[in-house]
Amino acid sequence: MELLPMNGEQFASFHSRSIADFAEEKVEAGTWAPEEAQERAEESYERYLPEGLETPGAYVYNLVHPVDGIVGYIWFNVTENRRGKEAFLLDIVVEEAHRGKGYGTEAMEALERTARRLGVDRIGLHVFGHNVRASSLYRKMGYEVTDLTMYKEIENRG
Repeated sequence: MELLPMNGEQFASFHSRSIADFAEEKVEAGTWAPEEAQERAEESYERYLPEGLETPGAYVYNLVHPVDGIVGYIWFNVTENRRGKEAFLLDIVVEEAHRGKGYGTEAMEALERTARRLGVDRIGLHVFGHNVRASSLYRKMGYEVTDLTMYKEIENRG
């Protein structure tokens, strides 16, 4: 698996889809109300990708498999903090037709190789609690939980 930079047309498609997916995930997680989700997702992307593909420290790539071609995408930002240089994975998608083939693992390994080349000391990520498949992959690859927020819906019998 290789991480290859997107062109402008691919980025436009990624941007629209990624915002919509993020809004949907936040609604499913119970964090945002459906009527506000799209606008809040757009605001978030404006904060993390203000200059699109030209945003300093932002890396938006296609996931390219040698046999199947483009199988998804990945986006991470690199920043400096008190612990050193950190990459934070903001979005990764292996397209439905390519899932179950080990491409998620290959993509994460490609991310690690790329991060090393960029001099990154640490990779962070967030995973929604309902995304069991992704959570399982990240744990299998050695990622550790650093924070855990939990909720329980209760019936108000008033």
